[in-house]
Amino acid sequence: MKYYPSVYICAVLVASLFSCKSDDSVSCVSCSAPQTLDFTLCRESDGNASVNGENTGTPYDIYLQDLRADGANCGG
Repeated sequence: MKYYPSVYICAVLVASLFSCKSDDSVSCVSCSAPQTLDFTLCRESDGNASVNGENTGTPYDIYLQDLRADGANCGG
């Protein structure tokens, strides 16, 4: 059996490509507002905001900005 280093190198490269995955983390903050009960606002892995687990379809930063403009207090 012949030794082919390039085959092993290619196999390692392919394996490393498939072992890498995107950041699927979700970060959440608690929010309160005078007009609603307290709720949880999260930045989903797709960048959208979700409220109490429901994806809003709106980018997180825009959603948070609008909440704060309406008087909500989110986070620390």
